Amino acid sequence: MNEIAMPRLSDSMEEGTILRWLVADGSEVQRGQELAEIETDKASMVYEADASGILRIVALEGDTLPVGAPIAQLLEPGEQPPEPTSNGHAGQVNGSAEVTAKPTPEPAATAAVTPEKRALQPAGSPSPEKRALQPAASPSGRVKASPLARRLAAEAGLDLASITGSGPGGRVVKADVERATEGTTAVSASATAASTQAGTPTKAAPAGPVKGESEVVELTRTQELIARRMAEAKATIPEFTLQSDVDMEAAVALRMELKALAERREQAAPSFNDLVVKACALALKEHRRANGTYRDGHFELHGRVNVGVAVASKDALVVPVVRDADVLSVWEIAAETRRLAAAVREGTITPPELSGGTFSVSNLGMFGVDAFTAVINPPQAAILAVGSLAQRPVARGGELAIRHTMNVTLSCDHRILYGADAAEFLAGVRELLQQPLALLA
Repeated sequence: MNEIAMPRLSDSMEEGTILRWLVADGSEVQRGQELAEIETDKASMVYEADASGILRIVALEGDTLPVGAPIAQLLEPGEQPPEPTSNGHAGQVNGSAEVTAKPTPEPAATAAVTPEKRALQPAGSPSPEKRALQPAASPSGRVKASPLARRLAAEAGLDLASITGSGPGGRVVKADVERATEGTTAVSASATAASTQAGTPTKAAPAGPVKGESEVVELTRTQELIARRMAEAKATIPEFTLQSDVDMEAAVALRMELKALAERREQAAPSFNDLVVKACALALKEHRRANGTYRDGHFELHGRVNVGVAVASKDALVVPVVRDADVLSVWEIAAETRRLAAAVREGTITPPELSGGTFSVSNLGMFGVDAFTAVINPPQAAILAVGSLAQRPVARGGELAIRHTMNVTLSCDHRILYGADAAEFLAGVRELLQQPLALLA
């Protein structure tokens, strides 16, 4: 027997949710065949079998399990699955002695369960009828529900506590929310029709609290991850920031030439942010501590320069990674950043495209923000916040002049980057942007 565990599909993944099984229980599968859709902390993706065998499903659709927990088994032809024990694991009690579990007689009510539904039910788990009678609330009072069910309930304005869960242990899953949504819609339509027929005038709602009615919005898995990692960053990283104004006059002139060339080539021209990414990548290559990580009392200086570029999606901030940005041309960086940004907004970005970053760039200049301080993305050593590029009055040669300038703010982890190191790195970025022909080399 080959046990399939919840895979770690990203470097920050702690748990995953089975969205949909793509193969029926008891079917024969081949190595590399698509088995299930799994929702991770960053994206949803298809998991493929790493061996061949007869599939026995352990985790139901909608179940949320930690990395390493069993979700299925692959049996040899003719092999019988091990009997479950009282602790839910095959052949083990307290992780040691093997015992044989006696089958528990099922009440007559379970006769209505179809063989197809029972095939997807893991051995030793309660029947749907039994699960429906179990409370959905955990001992802490928090309703047990899959992240997908929480999101759907929030979008529909439903209280999870009012929904009967049919998942393991009374967990509320997607199907439960959909049934509750259909019921709420039907009741609302009936009430509206009855009120209209009776000619009853609509009464004004009573005055509510001073703040008005509050809407409770459950976080998606991505938002939960962002909240946890940002809190971790602010609580554990001793950070400091450096600011610098960059004279972008030469960069503006260069981009005008690149834009004209792009029109002749019928391709997208590199943006100012693409120039910033390239400048950071070249500077990171020279200042390796800025491209490193502090971990457990030592430095890890990474051999590749992978720059993360913050992209705003519908309900979260996602940071896809431009790999080997130091060896890519500005044209290649432009093409890659556009591809990654489109994948984020379309919801097709994959965990590998979001992992492996060694440094990050966050740009809010397009929103008219002059300067801001970004939060470091652990375990990276620093992040560069880019403000708006605009014409501003500056002193030049003892006289007042109007120049294109841009503010950049570097947030640093003081455990690996010290003041002088960070200042030299930021000076390198500024010099490359002020003499941008070096970016084309």
